[in-house]
Amino acid sequence: MTVLARPAGTSVRVELDPSATAMVWMAVDRPHEAVAFVSVHLAPGEVLVEVELATICGSDVHTVRGDRPAPAPLVLGHEQLGRIVALGAAPVSAVDGSPLRLGDRVLWSIAASCGDCDRCRSGRSQKCRTLRKYGHERIEDRWVLSGGFATHTHLLAGTPIVRVPDDIPAAVLAPVSCGTATAFAALAAVEQVRPLKGAEVLISGAGMIGLTATAMAVDRGASVTVVDPDPARRDLARRFGAAQTLAPGASPGEFDAAIEASGSPAAVATSLVSTGIGGVVLLVGSVSPTEAVPLDPERVVRSLLTIRGVHNYTPLQLAAATDYMVDRWQSWPFAELVGETVSLDHLDDGIRRAGAGGPVRVAVSPR
Repeated sequence: MTVLARPAGTSVRVELDPSATAMVWMAVDRPHEAVAFVSVHLAPGEVLVEVELATICGSDVHTVRGDRPAPAPLVLGHEQLGRIVALGAAPVSAVDGSPLRLGDRVLWSIAASCGDCDRCRSGRSQKCRTLRKYGHERIEDRWVLSGGFATHTHLLAGTPIVRVPDDIPAAVLAPVSCGTATAFAALAAVEQVRPLKGAEVLISGAGMIGLTATAMAVDRGASVTVVDPDPARRDLARRFGAAQTLAPGASPGEFDAAIEASGSPAAVATSLVSTGIGGVVLLVGSVSPTEAVPLDPERVVRSLLTIRGVHNYTPLQLAAATDYMVDRWQSWPFAELVGETVSLDHLDDGIRRAGAGGPVRVAVSPR
C-alpha cells in the first residue's frame, strides 16, 4: 500500500493506493456495504492507523439487531489495533507521554475527548461534553473512517493511544480497547471502596468483561464466584481462576463485592441481595435498555451498601489494562477467547456468529 501525505493548509491530505475500505452499516436487517475512500484529511494531532485486527463486541451485535439505538450510516467496531501509517501536522503523544511515530503498533481508546471541559477536568473524560466515540458515530465528510471494521481508522485529536509490543498476538490485544479496559475500570471502582485482597467476589456473566475481571480479581487476591447460564462458559471461568461457578437461580451466598457484567435484570437483582455489610455492587453490563429492577432502600441503608456504575474507562485505565495484558496474557487463557476470524467482507457472517452464543469473541481481519 502506498500512503502519500501532502500538506493542505493546517491539515495533511493522505492519499491511499489502494483505497481504504470501510464496512458501513445502514439499518437493521440490511447487510453492511463496503465503501472505498481514496483520501483522508488529518488535522493537527490526528493519526491514520492501518487496522491489523478488530474484534466484535456484544454492543456491535446489539446495534445490528436493533436492540440499542444508533445513528446511520455508521462504521461499527471499537476493539482493534493496528499500525500508524500517517500523522497530522502536530506531534502526537501516547498516553505515557512518549511521541508516536510512523510504524508504531498501537491500540486506542473507544473515545476522543476535549481534555478541557468540566467532566474531563474532573477525571471523567469518557463522559466529555464533546465526546466522539469510535464505532458509535454517524459518518460525516471529515470523519468517515470512524470505526474498527475497516482497513483504516482515522484517530481524532484527544484520543488516548497506547503503544503495544510486536510479539503479542493481535487477538489478545484487540479486546483491550473495550472489554479489558472496562474490566480494569470496574475493579478499580470496587477497590475505591473495598480492597480485593481477601475479598469474596461475585461476578455475573462469563463474557469478555466477566472473564477478564475474574482473572484480574484473582491476581489481586480475591476469591471469585462466577454465575453464567452456559456450562461451557462456566468451565472457562474456572480456567480463569474462579473458585466456584453457578448457574443462574442458584443461591450464591453473601459477598463483599458483586460485579454485574451480563446486563441481565435478574442478575442485577441477585447482585443487590447477595452483597453483605459494607459491600459494593458494581454495575457494568447494563448498557442496553431493560426493565427496571426493584431496590430495597432499607437494605441499602442498613447494610451500608455502595452501588456504583462504570461505563468505559479513563486514559490511564486503558494504559494500565494494556500493561496487565502484556504482563499476564500467558498466565490465563486469553489467547483462546477469540474463537474464529472472518475477513472484512464477511463481517455480517461474523456478527451472526458472535451473537449465536459461540466464542467469546469473533475477530475481523481486513486482509
